[in-house]
Amino acid sequence: MGLRNATTDPHPAPAEDAPPRLPRTVVLVGLMGAGKSAIGRRLAARLNLPFRDADIEIEAAAGCTIAEIFARDGEPVFRAVERKIIARLLTEEPVHILATGGGAFMDADTRATVHAHGVSVWLRAELDVLIARTAKRTHRPLLNQGNPRDVLSRLMNLRYPVYADSDLTVVSDERPPDATVELVIEALERHFGIPLPHRAAPTAAPATSKPAGTP
Repeated sequence: MGLRNATTDPHPAPAEDAPPRLPRTVVLVGLMGAGKSAIGRRLAARLNLPFRDADIEIEAAAGCTIAEIFARDGEPVFRAVERKIIARLLTEEPVHILATGGGAFMDADTRATVHAHGVSVWLRAELDVLIARTAKRTHRPLLNQGNPRDVLSRLMNLRYPVYADSDLTVVSDERPPDATVELVIEALERHFGIPLPHRAAPTAAPATSKPAGTP
């Protein structure tokens, strides 16, 4: 019978001076255009965590685009696939930052999974902000069902009361994305009651002056 190496502990105790880590996956919730992917990528970089986009994971698993799933199989089939993918990401993946589709949190089973295994952050954006951010996006199936302003207004009325069940709410407005990321980090620190180790926000490169006479 082999002996275990006495100096190797498969479950070492954390060092007393080790900085606290994010205890749960952060699940970003909100309508299309709220900034879930843009904020999520920056947040993951700041917290040194992996980033996952549920829509990308769904397309990879299905072998086609979300628009194609909607057109071929309908929304109920898409939501079933979405539910399964999000459950897998939350229960089988290490702690990460997860951006979800706008309708994901509307599903009761998905909400229960998020509450059980993650911390939900609603990126709340006003209608004009959403309109400006989605104006040139043609790959959104729901936006192809009528006037985008009317569609988004209807979705806000339907979904915002449910999004309000999120653990945290952070306003997503015209401010720079990194400023919104800072608000998310502050909200997470208050929620968990611990300081989260994170990288400083990137700074803009200093402007360079052109030599006199340069066009």
